[in-house]
Amino acid sequence: MDPIANPYAPGAGTPPPELAGRDLLLETARIATARIRAGRPAKSLLLVGLRGVGKTVLLDRMRDEAESAGLQTLRIEAPEARSLPAILAPQLRQALLRLSRNEQAREFGHRALRALAGFAKSLKVKYQDIEVGFDFEPEPGLADNGDLEHDLQALLEAAGIAAQQAGTALVLFVDELQYVEEEQLAALITALHRTSQRQLPVVLIGAGLPQLPGRMGRAKSYAERLFDYPDVGPLDPNAARLAIEKPAASQGVSFEPLALQRIVQETHGYPYFLQEWGKHIWDVASASPITEGDVERGAREAIAALDESFFRVRFDRLTPAEKRYLRAMAEIGPGPHRSGDVAEVLGRKVTTFGPVRSQLIAKGMIWSPSHGDTAFTVPMFDAFMKRIMPGDEWRSG
Repeated sequence: MDPIANPYAPGAGTPPPELAGRDLLLETARIATARIRAGRPAKSLLLVGLRGVGKTVLLDRMRDEAESAGLQTLRIEAPEARSLPAILAPQLRQALLRLSRNEQAREFGHRALRALAGFAKSLKVKYQDIEVGFDFEPEPGLADNGDLEHDLQALLEAAGIAAQQAGTALVLFVDELQYVEEEQLAALITALHRTSQRQLPVVLIGAGLPQLPGRMGRAKSYAERLFDYPDVGPLDPNAARLAIEKPAASQGVSFEPLALQRIVQETHGYPYFLQEWGKHIWDVASASPITEGDVERGAREAIAALDESFFRVRFDRLTPAEKRYLRAMAEIGPGPHRSGDVAEVLGRKVTTFGPVRSQLIAKGMIWSPSHGDTAFTVPMFDAFMKRIMPGDEWRSG
């Protein structure tokens, strides 16, 4: 069929044509932000799930809806190599400049900008990657102690007061939150706790891999009371079918029931895989309705595309020892697996793999559902590892 009319949209954070099965999560975010704006208590939200479940897409949709409701937002992604102050400061500056345009909030917005100047200048020695423009000179004694936990509290308090005076709320959208270092996570949690205690309209909506709740709890023991952690998993069969059927129907194309069932089974309902399968099946199909044979041919193309992009980009970041560890996990199956079982496949003591396992967790490749267990953070990565490292040569590495 015509590839130009192909309605499917696989990509990193690319919005799907039909955001199926996520209405409850969107409504949860809407209620939380509306309550915060109204001066009522609400927990911050941290979306937790594997790669490919659509957390980034959800964050962006939630942000769009928050901005449509008149809320002030900032959107950042936490990369592995940068500090939280460095990625937060420029986006917060833009939000504060917007708040300062409000006549009722101008004075408070300017004070928050002075706090930001003190914050950035005082922390520049420790976090040398901070780069942000200064609109005002720092106010002595305001967010300028050089201690991240203390200064971030003062900064978000000043920003929250400005938002309150403007009759709005400040919503921080932070993706890949699991990459923020624990000390910096602790400072962020403390600052949000303080704004909550003062009933200021500041809220965090973040997203991260399944290890995020554990990291938050280790950073601050009260984090479990400050945040809700909605699980973002694969779509149920009805939502998965809708995600495939509805975009095609908009182009006058339908699926045979067995073809649709096959797509849902092979993708396990993961939103990114649904889009990848849909795109390639559309391209190989010659007419409507799309058949099970079309699905079989398109699935081969989809898996090849995933191997060269979604899976390969993660594989190429691994050391040889890390690759062997993941290949051993794949040998046992999708997981989760006991760490001892993985070591047994490799013929060595479990204690020898502690550093490798820790590095894989730090890289976001695996996580620990419970003590001693190990699981992939990327769905279907076990099958990819068997394709990319076939045979038994990897055992002797």
